[in-house]
Amino acid sequence: MTLPRWIYVPAAIGAILIVLPLVAMASRVNWTDFFDLITSDSSRAALMLSLRTSATSTALCVVFGVPMAMVLARTSFRGQNLLRSLVLLPLVLPPVVGGIALLYTFGRRGLLGERLEIIGIDIAFSTAAVVLAQTFVALPFLVVSLEGSLRTAGRRYEVVAATLGARPTTVLRRVTLPLVLPGLASGAILSFARALGEFGATITFAGSLEGTTRTLPLEIYLQRESDPDAAVALSLVLVVVAVLVIGLVRRPKGAAA
Repeated sequence: MTLPRWIYVPAAIGAILIVLPLVAMASRVNWTDFFDLITSDSSRAALMLSLRTSATSTALCVVFGVPMAMVLARTSFRGQNLLRSLVLLPLVLPPVVGGIALLYTFGRRGLLGERLEIIGIDIAFSTAAVVLAQTFVALPFLVVSLEGSLRTAGRRYEVVAATLGARPTTVLRRVTLPLVLPGLASGAILSFARALGEFGATITFAGSLEGTTRTLPLEIYLQRESDPDAAVALSLVLVVVAVLVIGLVRRPKGAAA
């Protein structure tokens, strides 16, 4: 298919709108002290915390997201569209609103928080709160990716396996999951990237306690006021991670082809 020439103009403008701010940010990096800026004690603590919590939240996204995607893609029931809308709501919901919702659910005076506090479990403003906030905003990415893969793959291989006597769990483990593994991998990687960059829900629900809840995005926000050079350097680190993540997302798709 030959594209009309005029379409390259808005495409180029859109690319410039994305690339130019990144170039401007890179031009402000203090390259002389770059390594020292990104390896300070607070920066390393924030980065390691972000990696740990993002990995944990991604695992939770897989544990809960795979069954959710299976239900949405392989069943039909009344209210399914409403359920899908609610599952995907964090994609369009302002993160700070998600943080407030989590706070009124798991906070000390929240819907579940009061009962959890009785048995000695305090979630708000803890590392667990960071994981919950990241999972809340990242889970839809895995569900969307996997549900799309399930619908694209169809059900013919599953039907054949079932007619040969395979039980539903065996069909899921031996047929369905291997068939949609590229979509699952892409969804997990996107979920990890979204969790790594989460800010609004985290600062609202978990706060900013160094070594406990202060993730890398929160560290960048705080450094912006006290040390702009460090904020720019850490921002560039996140950009590099995002570029690597995009490369990982495309690799499974290529493998699937």
